[in-house]
Formats: sequence, C-alpha cells, structure tokens
Amino acid sequence: MSNVSIRDVAALAGVSMSTVSNVLNNPQRVSSDAADRVQRAIEQLGFVRNAAARQLRVGHSRLLGLALINISNPFFTDVAMGVEEAAREAGYSVLLGNSASRPDGEGGFLDLFEKQRVDGVLIVPSGDVLEKLDGLRRRGTPAVLIDRIDDRGTFSSVSTDDVLGGALAARHLLETGRRRLWYIGMPEVRQMRDRLEGFRGALAGTADVTLHVETGRTIDAAEGVDYGRAIAALPTGQRPEAVFAANDMLALGVIQGLTGAGLRVPQDVAVVGYDDIVFSAAAAIPLTSVRQPSGRMGSAAAALLIEELSAPGPVVPRSIVYEPRLVIRSSTEVRD
Repeated sequence: MSNVSIRDVAALAGVSMSTVSNVLNNPQRVSSDAADRVQRAIEQLGFVRNAAARQLRVGHSRLLGLALINISNPFFTDVAMGVEEAAREAGYSVLLGNSASRPDGEGGFLDLFEKQRVDGVLIVPSGDVLEKLDGLRRRGTPAVLIDRIDDRGTFSSVSTDDVLGGALAARHLLETGRRRLWYIGMPEVRQMRDRLEGFRGALAGTADVTLHVETGRTIDAAEGVDYGRAIAALPTGQRPEAVFAANDMLALGVIQGLTGAGLRVPQDVAVVGYDDIVFSAAAAIPLTSVRQPSGRMGSAAAALLIEELSAPGPVVPRSIVYEPRLVIRSSTEVRD
C-alpha cells in the first residue's frame, strides 16, 4: 500500500499517533502489548518510515550535494567514491549531479540541491559558480570546491597543482626530444587553463619549440578520436611530434584516432594525458599521464565540508593542494 501514514498505523493498531511515534523513536516509553500491535500494523500496511521528513523536522537532512563535470570520466567517478566513503563514515548520504561541463547544468543542480535542503555542497566547477555559492552560504548551505582553488579565499577547496602538472608534461616531452607540440583542451575550464599555463611556461626559452593550441568542444574520447584522425591527415612536416591532452579520456581517443589512421604511437606521435585514470595503464598502448589523487581529493573535500557543518561557528577556509606526479608509460617512450 502506498502513502501509508502514521495515522493509518495508529487506527489499525487502536492506539494514538503519539504511541506510534514513540514505538518508532522512543520504544522504551511504550508497553510491550502496544508495541506489538503497532509493529503488526506496520507490517500489515507496509508502512515505511519517512526518515527524510523526520530529519528535516529536526533541522538537517544528513544529505550532501555533489556536482561533477562528467561522471562518465573515471577520474570523477573516483572523486565521487572518495566523497561517498567519507560521507558514509560520518553518517551522511550523497545526492549526485552531473553537469556535463555546462555552467547552466551546474546552476540547475545547485538550485536542486537547495530545494532538497542538503546540508552542504561539494562541486567540481567548470564555470564561475562562486556568486551562486555565495548565495547558498548566505542562506545557510556551505560549500567546498573540488579540483579548483577559490582565489578569493572564501571557500575551502581541494585541488591539484595543475600548473605544475602541465609543466611536468612539457619537461618530459622536451627530454624525449619532441619539439613540435600540440595542446588539446578547453581553456575556458580553469583547471585546463592552468595545465596549459604550466605547459607553455615550461617550454619558454627552449629553442626550436613550436606549440599549437586546440580548443576542444568537449573533453571526451570521441573528440580525441577526431583529433587523432585530423593529426594523421596532416603532412608529415606539419604533424605534431607530441600531443598533450588535458585529460586521459581525450588522450586515449587521440591514440585511437592516430593508430586507426595508420600512425604509430609513440614513434610518429607521442601522447601525454592527465589524471591517470585506471584505463591509462590498461590501454593497448599504455598512456603516459599526470596523476591526480582523485579518491583522496574526494574524501578530503567531504571531510572539510563535514568539519564545517560540525563547527559551532564560522570556520576559516582551508585550501588543500596535492602535488601531481608524472607516470611514464609506452605512449612517450624515449627516442633513441
């Protein structure tokens, strides 16, 4: 039976609604006979306790909102798993939203989270959401950024040093003798803009280096395949010797497009990715990648948010920045 209420249970059991409430919340206050009748009524009617409504009545939902850029990317799946594990240990559940890299999608999920009266918000932003988060906080919902620093210092954050990550990729390609380079990404996304900044900065002052920047429409494998095919179609003298893709899904697609068109990786074109997702090591041509500690980032962000929710008063925002690490694999093997 759907929509069974406490009133229905009380009527069938022949007790007051307060007695049913006590059976559910304070059973020590109820006689065994009344408790037995209430339990039999609950089973007969199929009553399911509305825990969410009860939590809202006492002023909290024990629910955190998590907005991600692209849940199909294993990096963000790992972030979500880290968030969920830390939240579960603290007695919270997680409401997940996938913005698909659209600022309007982010805003929509933030509105939804507020309507659902989440206790706090965790977000991997693709656009400028700080003004929206300011409004949420004024109305009592704190937030923590993941994979992004708040330059104003008003929100806590957990991120990786993406400028350093880009520099690690560039230095590695220079060390392997590559001089004609491409960067593929979405510079309008802050994280990817930082990776490009680090990449470009590490190339500065090096003789005979050329850098071509491609602004992608998306950051997924399908677009990477298109780029790989386009690179393969270029004359040999115009073709990049190496590609730095702003995430691993894009990089794996580039490799697929290159090899499908008959080019060899890394002999003809080397490829570096970013994130070091689980598929990077398992690919047919294992991918060199800049590693981010995705799971730790998620759990650390959840811990910061829960700490803020538990504090008796305002907290000083904290910024946790992890150091990336280059993991070298077959897609950039050193030239002879």
